[in-house]
Amino acid sequence: MATLALHGASHDSHDAGPRRTNVRRESLERYGRSNRRRQLRVIVFAAMQVRPVRPEECDELGLLTVRAYRHLAGGTPLGSYEEVLANVAARLVDCEVFVAVDDGVLVGGVTYVPGPNTSMSEFGDEGAAGIRHLAVDPTRQGTGAGRALGEAVIQHARDQRRARLRLHSTAPMVIARAMYERLGFVREPQFDLFIPDAPYSEREPLHLISYVLELDGS
Repeated sequence: MATLALHGASHDSHDAGPRRTNVRRESLERYGRSNRRRQLRVIVFAAMQVRPVRPEECDELGLLTVRAYRHLAGGTPLGSYEEVLANVAARLVDCEVFVAVDDGVLVGGVTYVPGPNTSMSEFGDEGAAGIRHLAVDPTRQGTGAGRALGEAVIQHARDQRRARLRLHSTAPMVIARAMYERLGFVREPQFDLFIPDAPYSEREPLHLISYVLELDGS
């Protein structure tokens, strides 16, 4: 029996060279200070431990996320989007990141978007929170890490009294979309997004498939 450890509620640019390094360092320092102020809450969970990412794990999780997304793309590099996937520290400025740890090994992670006014928000819904960048190491898929991360974020959104939880997925993410549907998410085609950025184009954009999960409290 393992534990799910969450902290209490707290409410991309591509800068070059030294500025990016400073932003990353400032993000980690700010996260370290705020993380120490949060009250730790532990919930029993049957699969593995899910907890907030530690500053020293950001690079490892970033590389894991890139591997997972490349795996979905058949090994094809994802252009500048890989920089976004790898930059976990930047997500900690105004979002929260959780990791799944199995027997001491970091096997996956997810970003919790607390509302519509963050650098990671893909929605304008004031009552919603969001899920982004859920990733599991390709060698650990099928172990329950993805579901553990999904359930952790759902519980966290409930604890923060969000009315609903939103996310976008893609067509190749067949296993992830099936998991989201088992967790209760339903399609919302009117909020689908079409992204023309490289390696995609205006003619063949990336289709982001919208899902929503209605929660109990707001």
